[in-house]
Amino acid sequence: MLFLPAAALCCLCLALVTMAAELMQKDLTLTATPGKKVSFSCGTAQCSGSYVHWYQKKDDDKFRVILHINVRTGEVDSDYNHAQKKDFSAVKNENSCELEINAVSLVHSAIYYCCCAQSSHRDMIFGSGVKLYVTEKPVLKPSVTVYQAASSDHLEEKRSLLCVASQMIPPVVQITWKSQKQDGSPLALTPGGTEQLDVIESDYTASILLIHQRDENSHTYNCSVTHEGGTVEDQIEEGVSQSPPKELPPDTLSTNQTLTERPSSEHPVSQKQVKLLCLVYTVLITKSLVYCCGVSLLRLVRRSCKHAAD
Repeated sequence: MLFLPAAALCCLCLALVTMAAELMQKDLTLTATPGKKVSFSCGTAQCSGSYVHWYQKKDDDKFRVILHINVRTGEVDSDYNHAQKKDFSAVKNENSCELEINAVSLVHSAIYYCCCAQSSHRDMIFGSGVKLYVTEKPVLKPSVTVYQAASSDHLEEKRSLLCVASQMIPPVVQITWKSQKQDGSPLALTPGGTEQLDVIESDYTASILLIHQRDENSHTYNCSVTHEGGTVEDQIEEGVSQSPPKELPPDTLSTNQTLTERPSSEHPVSQKQVKLLCLVYTVLITKSLVYCCGVSLLRLVRRSCKHAAD
C-alpha cells in the first residue's frame, strides 16, 4: 500500500526538479504591426534530447504545440493539429532554435514557449515565454520613479523603497534592484537582508524593496527596469525622500499611502499608513512560510523516494 504513494511522490520530485531549470528566451515581449515578420529565439545549451518543441498559449486557452525541430539535423515537423500551422516555420542555428512568423496578424497574439528534454525524455524543461503583441502602437519606454516610504521610531529597523514603472507600451517589464556604497562600489543585496514584492497592474508595475538590516552608512539604491524598448533606471539615496510622480495612476496613490512628501519630518505616519506596511509585511511573511513548506515537502519527497528505492 505504501509503494504507490511513494511512486507518486517520486514523480512529484521529478516535476519539482524540472521546474527548477529553464531554457533561455531572452525577450520578455515582442511587438509587431500586422504583416511584419517576427522571430522567437530559444537557447538549446541545456537540451540533451533530440527535439525542441514550440508551444502557443493564448488567454483562456490551453497550451497548443505548433511544431518541433530536430536539434541535430535541423529538420522541422509541423504535423500537429494547429489552426495556423502554415503560418509558422523554424530555423536551427548553432546554439538556438528560432520560431518564425512571416506575416503576423491579430490571431497570433499569444505567449510562445520553447521546450526540450534535459537529461531524459521524461525531464522536460520550458523557457520563460515571450508574449507577442500585434498592434499599430509604437513601442514606448516606461517612465520610472523611485521613492521611499515614511518611517516611524518603531519601524526604523525595516525600511521600504518603491519603484514604479508606468506609461509603457507594451505593459510588461522586469524590475531588479541594485545598491551602491558611498564610494561607488556595488553592495550586494543579500536574500536575508532584503525582500522584493512586485505588484502588476494593467497600466503600471510596482516593486517594493523591504530592507531589514540596519546600516549607519548611506547607500544609493538603483531600480533597473527591463523593457522591450530598452532598460530604464532610476535611483535614490537612502534617507532622502522623494515625492510620488504626478503621472502615477490614481489607484497607486490610494493603495500606497506610506509615501512621504518633502520634508518627511513634517508628516508623521498615520494609523492607515502603519496598517498598510503591516499588510505588506504579512504578505512577505506568508511567502516565506510557503517557501519553507515547499522545502519541507521536497525533503519529504526525497526521503520517500529513497525508501521506495530501497
